[in-house]
Amino acid sequence: MTFPEITVESSYRFCHAAARRAGSNFYPCFLVLPGAQRRAMEAIYAFMRHTDDLGDRPGTDATVRITALRAWRDTLDRALGGESGGVTGPERGGPENILPALGDAVRRFAIPPEHLRAVIDGVEMDVHGTTYETFDELAEYCHRVASAVGLACIHVWGFHGEEAIQTARHCGLAFQLTNILRDLKEDAAMGRVYLPREDFRRCDYSVEALRRGEADEAFLRLMRMEIDRAEAFYREGARLFDHLERPGQRIIGLMFGVYHGLLRKIASDPAAVLSRRVRVGRMERLRLAARWLLLPPGRRALP
Repeated sequence: MTFPEITVESSYRFCHAAARRAGSNFYPCFLVLPGAQRRAMEAIYAFMRHTDDLGDRPGTDATVRITALRAWRDTLDRALGGESGGVTGPERGGPENILPALGDAVRRFAIPPEHLRAVIDGVEMDVHGTTYETFDELAEYCHRVASAVGLACIHVWGFHGEEAIQTARHCGLAFQLTNILRDLKEDAAMGRVYLPREDFRRCDYSVEALRRGEADEAFLRLMRMEIDRAEAFYREGARLFDHLERPGQRIIGLMFGVYHGLLRKIASDPAAVLSRRVRVGRMERLRLAARWLLLPPGRRALP
């Protein structure tokens, strides 16, 4: 049986439908972008979402997931090597439909392909259940699953100055550390503890105590250390705003507001992450959306 070739246009339509269907809080950000940039962001989002899904399939053996991720990497490499025109879908709606659009976006906006490969590397680390002894080791993971995404995106949004690269890395670290702190209980229940083991020892807390949900003074010391570290990355990452073109300023403004707001909620009651999922409220998200998406961007500093 043969399958029809996936055209770039049909691939972009597939990515658009996938991004809308996912219902991400940040999908409205894409709507402020000009057409080619919006379509590129939808292609990147569809790629990231599918990569995450390959690594996060409950009940699937880790070996199967690793094999799927490596096959996905090979298919990506072929598409980025100029073979996207020959990619065909094994099924209607198959993930290979993403790649012609992604390849077109990479070429159109000069996105370094290593940022996309880094995301696959990061998801593989999750599947392997990698643990981190030091913060430098954790930072490498955060770079792969978060900063690399931002580095791909700023090529689409438009940026100026080499400082944008480092500040985008800092934004990714800040956002991913916030995710890690929010998800401490849920991740620990699944056997994933991302925080560095040296930090546990420094605060006289233990992984076992975390899994038991013990919110004692040692836990609060650990949380204060990680919150302070994340705040430092937010301060550095805030400088990215001044290196982006206006559509990118709107997007990073909204993302920064949501993630930094989440960290501040965690900081107000660190023990809450062990009993419930801390969230930024709907009204606050709407306020941020109004500020960054509906009003002229002008020249605003990030908080």
